Amino acid sequence: PFPEAVFDLGFYKSNPDPFVQLASELWPGTHSPTITHSFIALLEKKGMLLRNYTQNIDGLDVLAGVSEEKMIECHGHFRSSSCTKCSRSYNGEECKRVIVKETRAPTCQHCGGYVKPDIVFFGENLPMAYHRMVKKDTKKADLLIVMGTSLMVGPVNMIPEIVSKDCPRVLFNQELVGTFLRKNGPKTRKKSHNTNAQRDIFHGGDCDAAIRMLCNILGWEQELDELNASTRLA
Repeated sequence: PFPEAVFDLGFYKSNPDPFVQLASELWPGTHSPTITHSFIALLEKKGMLLRNYTQNIDGLDVLAGVSEEKMIECHGHFRSSSCTKCSRSYNGEECKRVIVKETRAPTCQHCGGYVKPDIVFFGENLPMAYHRMVKKDTKKADLLIVMGTSLMVGPVNMIPEIVSKDCPRVLFNQELVGTFLRKNGPKTRKKSHNTNAQRDIFHGGDCDAAIRMLCNILGWEQELDELNASTRLA
């Protein structure tokens, strides 16, 4: 019907095969965390990470060593699964086995509905943890780091707007996005030396290169590399 239908809850309930085929090929577990993922884990290790909000569903932050307590996976993850009909939990490893090995949708043993991994489909709400924590965290934050995003998908793209006005905001990204370095809202862009934009820093280019440069300045580069090496998949 339309490309996005593969992630549409209503469509999955009537025809799970397109998602199952895609998920069987792309199920997380074949890629290692990047330097950027390891940096987030390093921040937690140093007691500096309040929370990590991610829109990615690949689980690489957790694989890098970020504790689930510090994670808000806004669009869900593949580690657990549940029934699309009765919402009961289903064994995550069994869901993976059925989808990846048998290339079919698991069915709920209680109601017979189709089971899917706990990633957020169109038509589903974001996890309760997001709504429970985002206001508290944005009030507490004394530094916001945004990395590798278009800042186009709501409501997560509003996080940079709801941190306190005196909270510095750093963007590591290929391009300038959102309201970073903007003085008077989305239509006015001002250079970073403008008084009203002094809380923003933008470093354009590859995230891993930017993180390595930052860790070199901080004297953390060796620790970063060791942490990243320890999480590489064989």
